[in-house]
Amino acid sequence: MTSLNLGILAHVDAGKTSLTERLLYDAGAIDRPGSVDAGTTHTDTLALERARGITIRSAVVAFTIGDVAVNLIDTPGHSDFIAEVERVLGVLDGAVLVVSAVEGVQAQTRVLMRALQRLGVPTLVFVNKVDRLGARPDGVLKEITDLLLPGAVAMGEAAGAGTRDAKVRRYDAAGPRLLDTLTRYDDRLLADWVEHPARVTPSRLATTLQDQVRAGLVQPVFFGSAISGAGVGDLADGIAELLRPAPADIAGPTSGVVFKVERQPEGTKVAHVRMFGGTLRVRDRVALAGREPARLTALQVYADGRVTSRAEVVAGEIAQVWGLTEARVGDVVGVPKPGAQHRFAPPALETVVDPVDAADTAARARLHSALARLAEQDPLIGLRQDDVRRELSVSLYGEVQKEVIAATLASEYGVRATFRETTTVCVERVIGTGAAYQVIAVDPNPFLATVGLRVEPGPPGSGVTFRLGVELGSMPPAFFVAVEQAVRETLREGLHGWVVDGCVVTMTHSGYWARQSHSHGSFDASMSSTAGDFRTLTPLVLMAALREAGTRVLEPVSRVEIELPDDCLGAVLAALTRLGGVPVDTGRRGPSTLLTGHLPAGRVHSLQQQLPTLTHGTGVLVTEFAHYAPVRGPVPDRARTDHNPLDRQEYLRRVGR
Repeated sequence: MTSLNLGILAHVDAGKTSLTERLLYDAGAIDRPGSVDAGTTHTDTLALERARGITIRSAVVAFTIGDVAVNLIDTPGHSDFIAEVERVLGVLDGAVLVVSAVEGVQAQTRVLMRALQRLGVPTLVFVNKVDRLGARPDGVLKEITDLLLPGAVAMGEAAGAGTRDAKVRRYDAAGPRLLDTLTRYDDRLLADWVEHPARVTPSRLATTLQDQVRAGLVQPVFFGSAISGAGVGDLADGIAELLRPAPADIAGPTSGVVFKVERQPEGTKVAHVRMFGGTLRVRDRVALAGREPARLTALQVYADGRVTSRAEVVAGEIAQVWGLTEARVGDVVGVPKPGAQHRFAPPALETVVDPVDAADTAARARLHSALARLAEQDPLIGLRQDDVRRELSVSLYGEVQKEVIAATLASEYGVRATFRETTTVCVERVIGTGAAYQVIAVDPNPFLATVGLRVEPGPPGSGVTFRLGVELGSMPPAFFVAVEQAVRETLREGLHGWVVDGCVVTMTHSGYWARQSHSHGSFDASMSSTAGDFRTLTPLVLMAALREAGTRVLEPVSRVEIELPDDCLGAVLAALTRLGGVPVDTGRRGPSTLLTGHLPAGRVHSLQQQLPTLTHGTGVLVTEFAHYAPVRGPVPDRARTDHNPLDRQEYLRRVGR
């Protein structure tokens, strides 16, 4: 049986969770479809998901269509959870993008489709809610072809749209609409259609359609209603026929990726792994990202709406894995998938989280433990701890995440928390070259280590690159490891407290005192260098070199795309400029004006709030991370959470030897 890992994506409220329920029901995996309004869906298991009727965390369910075993992944639709969506996209064989027949193509619809195309995920489109009052399937199809997908082709049509009795009629596979689209991308098919029509058989068209869908050239569009079930059978057939993946390499090397981590009520960590190649077996020993190998204690797979235990899982399958106690989202199991890459846009916002009873030490400890658990599930939360101010900070994509985190902390961990004002997360980039060194036993160096470092700019976005400018044999390997670890840890906070990005650090000086002991005595730490000497001296030397090199603080900038009525352009341009944005271009998109520009990410929320008033409620805003740009105006400083190696006296008072 073929395994297909399928994603369901949509703008919030387009009906993707309802579609998931209908597919499960039609396949016989559940007795009745759950209701989003009633909070009885099988994939929205969090209390907040049921209460608000939205998906927050991805969930996996399974069913069978013919000889295809489908692992269906229901993903969040709200833009604040785009990171959760993007980490799922990398494990998919195909996707269904759900569009409402009433609301049509919306802002998040465009963001999701761009992500699917960027990652090369074959996609079908399902126009849902054709039975709802105000449904306009023909108009939405035009929006899809004009705004999203030039290769979109309708696989049927809706009759009685906008009424409860709406039905869907599937087109003939050899119809002119399909031929027109396929020949656009296949010259040989076009030539045969004109000169040898008998060669253009239904089976050839079916094969060509499947090939073009896999290549991302064509996106079949199905119509229907997840609530009534109309058209869902046609979509299911399309999933099995058009998204069937190429055979997986079961005999090849083990290759997989952890795309989700969760903990069971008793605290056991479970890693969700998509297998791309090879086989995993219970009792196999697996090493993740250089960590100590761990033995797999149990494996479970999804099948027909249930989770069942297995002794092994193979390429193409998704498994719940026990035993990987150090697993984090994004960890590679075995060898990396060829061409795999993570393209998560960085969170642009940050906030401090406090327990409601700020004076309760136990409550603060429980809050830290709970946030650490949440960071396991979503590493982009970016938990930061400031021991000096006793503060905990998390990164955010939007304000809705505050409510989600607060509700999760209260319901799952029994911790009530409050959030301070949201601030923008900046980065620092090195702008020059600086060097510094301190020699063992030479004042003012109190540590038994010699460390010299040179800091210079690296490619933007490259993180920190550490190099050796001294011989590898000049010190024990553990000391070099200690220096590199200290370099990476220290550069999480630059001269202004922000993460230093795009930086090359070269070790230029090294030296140590060998292990010594008194005559017939024990080891004497006061006479011998330790890794701790290098870990504590390195921040002082590094920040001295960084101060000489200098850094520039940059803020995240979003690319904004605004679709608006022609007579509103002036007002929107003025608002964009007031917020520090820069218009780039104007054009046409159907009957509307399309304005593109750049805007500091921290001000996108303000523009979102103003847009309905500025555009009579018709403006559509799409944003995505574009780049970092130098901060204009006063340079923002971020409170330090380390021992402040920029202040030598304070640092030495805190660390000692």
